[in-house]
Amino acid sequence: EQARAAGLNIIGLMCVPPADVEAAPYFALLAEQARRLGLDGLSMGMSSDYETAALLGSTVVRVGSALFGMRG
Repeated sequence: EQARAAGLNIIGLMCVPPADVEAAPYFALLAEQARRLGLDGLSMGMSSDYETAALLGSTVVRVGSALFGMRG
């Protein structure tokens, strides 16, 4: 609400949950917040959890390491 009041066009939400916990509860919470706020974009999920993210409504996933391998 504050971002919209400041004139920003918010089109979605993004989250990256902690690496060492189950991502599904974070994705579900973010999806609910997006619905409540009337936002269509939902960026969540990476190579290790993109299937869960897609099942919970993600519209964008980040799969860099699946394509290019781990950075090191």
